[in-house]
Amino acid sequence: MTFLVAGATGTVGRHVVDQLLGSGFPVRALTRDPGRARLPEGARAVRGDLTDPDSLVPHLEGVVGLHLITFGGDDYAPLVTAPQIVEFAERAGVRRVTVLCDFHPGPVEEALAASPLSWTLLHPVEFMANTLDWAGSVAEEGVVREVRTHPSALVHEADIASVAVTALTEDGHGGRAYPLTGPEALTPGERVAVLSRAVGREIALVRTSPEEEAGRLRALGHDEEYIGFAARLAADPPEVGTRPLPTVEEVTGRPARGFAAWAEEHRDAFLGRD
Repeated sequence: MTFLVAGATGTVGRHVVDQLLGSGFPVRALTRDPGRARLPEGARAVRGDLTDPDSLVPHLEGVVGLHLITFGGDDYAPLVTAPQIVEFAERAGVRRVTVLCDFHPGPVEEALAASPLSWTLLHPVEFMANTLDWAGSVAEEGVVREVRTHPSALVHEADIASVAVTALTEDGHGGRAYPLTGPEALTPGERVAVLSRAVGREIALVRTSPEEEAGRLRALGHDEEYIGFAARLAADPPEVGTRPLPTVEEVTGRPARGFAAWAEEHRDAFLGRD
């Protein structure tokens, strides 16, 4: 049973590759630049691009499970090549597909819904890895600047991967959409307190205004549409992201990892050692 993992060098994809390998499955890790992939030992890095479906054809041969993301370029644009990818996967004999996606269906979800493939959608509410946005200011100043105040039930990337691996390797998950959270909903202040314990020193939380946050996002190169979306999300977050759900444990049989464990794993980044 061979698996092809798209987004293999990404935040979740690396965990999918690692966990499949740990379970003894052969893995082809799709990447645009195999030479820079730095994947776990045992993974076979293969060159391919989701925006060029023909590049996937040789790597789909003999594959039973495919993990997909919903974009193919650095601009995070919707993957309009999804119908061809799904068609090629079906022709190759792929049986199961998992998709890392948000709650708004796009071309990948639509193409899979119209196909006979067994698909599972993974809907994480917020990655714990988003907290790495604070790493620079914590390491340099001991400060977190944050506009949001609401709690978020962030999910560990390894738990997202565990749900993906379960759905790829076991029956019973076809046609399901899984909202994924961690075991607790934490405000930014509560997350900062956890990080303070992990790094062994006090971290200050500074509340920023919506105008300051918009300026920060502009400086990072985001367009006005994204800045407006981020402002609406900060002011009125969807309810699904503010309460823990049991999905991870129900699917995998293991409790979801807490934020304290994630903070310990990534403490070096907040100490400026990463």
